[in-house]
Order: sequence, then structure tokens, then C-alpha cells
Amino acid sequence: MKKLLNVIRLSFSDQDFDFTTLSIKSSIVILAIPMIIEMLMESVFAVVDIFFVGRLGKEALATVGLTESVLMIVYSIGMGVSMAATALVARRFGEKKYKEAGTSAFQLIATGGIIALVISIGSFFFAENLLGLMGASEAVVAYGKGYTQIIFASNIVIVLLFLINGIFRGAGNAQLAMRTLIIANGINIVLDPILIFGIGSWDGFGLKGAAIATTIGRGIGVGFQCYQIFNGKHLITIARENIAIKWQEIKKILSISAGGMGQFLIDSVSWILLSRLIASFGDTAIAGYTVAFRVIVFTILPAW
Repeated sequence: MKKLLNVIRLSFSDQDFDFTTLSIKSSIVILAIPMIIEMLMESVFAVVDIFFVGRLGKEALATVGLTESVLMIVYSIGMGVSMAATALVARRFGEKKYKEAGTSAFQLIATGGIIALVISIGSFFFAENLLGLMGASEAVVAYGKGYTQIIFASNIVIVLLFLINGIFRGAGNAQLAMRTLIIANGINIVLDPILIFGIGSWDGFGLKGAAIATTIGRGIGVGFQCYQIFNGKHLITIARENIAIKWQEIKKILSISAGGMGQFLIDSVSWILLSRLIASFGDTAIAGYTVAFRVIVFTILPAW
């Protein structure tokens, strides 16, 4: 019991471990606990947003649901590149080639960032069209356009959050990934009610406030990630000599991540089609579906 408690304590520490020298049992506990908490924080993100947005009415809930359905494509890209990040960095760490791990990390960030930026620009300008394509009523399109634009514009933040956490996990430092989500989630929980409903004589931004709060929370989370990966205090570090585009490495990243993206994109297409079908039954139906989906996600992510 004493050994187990010590291993659990280590799972929350910020020290770097050489997992090639630890027992498999200890390694699983040290890695799994922060990963479970990280995913729990990601699921809390979803539930907190819907808790406050639900007070704005069915049009607000419908907007969030339909926007989230399209956003699943971005999640698929983020998860796919994150899988490549974990695989590449883990291999370099297993070989104890830490400088090469830093080079791989930079290529991953550059690749994911460029893909996300292109998607962000395109989806921002076509936010209204995408809502209409998903079957949103005229009331939902008019009410939720601003929210959808902000969320789509923040795609790069979402992808980087997934991706850099994948790098941390590949380096065996799941604690940093966990702390990132705790910080991002904590900020979102504080800002959500303030920016949605206002404070004092200020009425807030309404539905747009939820998008702003989420973007700020995730953005600060990415800022924390960048600080940790560039400060030189960890084995996984991006130093000045790592900052150079290497096309062969990028080609390898795209090759590895393609399978993961494809896997998640298939799931995404099913969710998009289902949301489109439910939208044909009206705003109340898609609002109920949105709440139910968030509850399901809350139970799935920690297990995943």
C-alpha cells in the first residue's frame, strides 16, 4: 500500500521520468492517473458550457449543438495529429534522443498549426452557411452566427491544445497535459457566467460570451503549454536549433496521423449526419440532443 501511494504521488509530480527504467505496473499508474484527470477536465468543459448556455433557451442550445457537430471534424484532425505527436515523441524518448524529440515537436506544432489556421479562416467566413447546411432554422442562424464564428476562428487553439498535450504524453509527462486542462477549464468555469450573463449593471455578451470564455480558457491553456515546452526545464524542449521546417518529418507526421484522422472522421461524419437529421425536427429536438450528447461525452472521455 505504501508503494502504491508513493506511485500515485509521483503521478502528480512535475518531474521527468525515464519509463524504460521503471516497472510496467508503476509506469501505467504514473501515466494513467493524470491522463484520466485530463480527459475528465475535457469532459467538464463540455458540461459547464451547456449548463450555462441552457439558461439562454433552445436557440442557444441548438446553435451549440450544430456548431459542435461541424467542429467534430476539427477535433478529428486534432486527435489524429495528437496521436502522431505521441507516437513520434515517445519513440525519440525511448531512444533517448531528446534533441530529436524537440525537432519532431516543432514540426508537429507547425503542421497542426497551419492546418488549423486554414480551417479557421475558411470556416469563419462560412459560419452562417454551415449552420444553414446543418439544418438550423432562420432564428438559430440569426441568433447563433456570432457564437459559431468565434468558435470556428478558435480552431487553431483547439488543435494546438490537443497536439501539444499529445507531445507531453509522448514524452511521458502526462502531468503537464493534466495541468493544462485544469488551468483552461478553471478559467472557463469562472468566465462563462460572467461573460454570458454579465456582472453588476453589465448584461454580458449572451451566447457569444460562452464562445469567448471557452476561447480564452483554451488560449491560456495553450500559452501554459508553450511556456513549458520552450522554457528548457523539461526533457521535452523546443530549443532554437529545433526551429526549422523539415519536410521529410512533416511528410512522416501526415502519414502517421492520416490513420488516426480517418478513424475519428468516420465517427464525426456519423455525428454530423445524425445532427442534420435531428435538426429537421426543430430547435427543441436539437437542443435536447445537444444536452444528451454532452452528458454522454462526460462519461466517455475519462474512460477513453
